[in-house]
Amino acid sequence: MRSLSFVVAAAALLAGTTPALAAACKDPKTGKFVKCATAPAKATKCKNAKGQFAKCGTPGAKPA
Repeated sequence: MRSLSFVVAAAALLAGTTPALAAACKDPKTGKFVKCATAPAKATKCKNAKGQFAKCGTPGAKPA
């Protein structure tokens, strides 16, 4: 009897977590599943010779 209740509890736990993981890649407008978007690349910050932040296109600027 205990093993049966354990199996039922484990199955309910596994069934309950599946929709939560899939909901992250679901389009909120249409309700359809879509390919998950990747994280955007971080913007690189550059510093000049004095150690001040500068635009990366300026001469002498190096990535920080």
